Amino acid sequence: MGMLKRYERLEGVDLKLAAAIRTGVSRLTFDCTVAEGVRSKEQMWINYGKGRTAAECRAKGVPEKYAMPGVAKVTWLSNPLASNHADGRAVDVYPLVRGQLANTRDHLPLFRALYEAIMAAGREVGVRLRYGGDWDQDGKLFEKGETDAVHFERAA
Repeated sequence: MGMLKRYERLEGVDLKLAAAIRTGVSRLTFDCTVAEGVRSKEQMWINYGKGRTAAECRAKGVPEKYAMPGVAKVTWLSNPLASNHADGRAVDVYPLVRGQLANTRDHLPLFRALYEAIMAAGREVGVRLRYGGDWDQDGKLFEKGETDAVHFERAA
């Protein structure tokens, strides 16, 4: 039975989404951790600044100090503050391997199991979820740039 570490990061998250995360992880054979639930305005600015210039940040109302053009982009939102993390409608969950965050390159089967468990739990608790490893929701994971393998959010 998998254990959820850092569960306090589910504080403020939509109750049904949090229930799906807890239930799904409890059925896994490996532990997981919640990396992010509700995201602060500053964290959204930090994320938006990754892979963007000061001018790009300024154009979207993000303070220039958050610009990090030499870093890989992590968000493609046109509005830096439009993340579903802002209001608790999204959670990032990582499988743990020997106490460390798993990565998709080396541990893809763990992410697939995480997806299956949490999506099934979502159906059980009555919440429609969308997975960052399957943005188009066609059931084909990790295709066409669907690389946010830790992200689960309430579907619209």
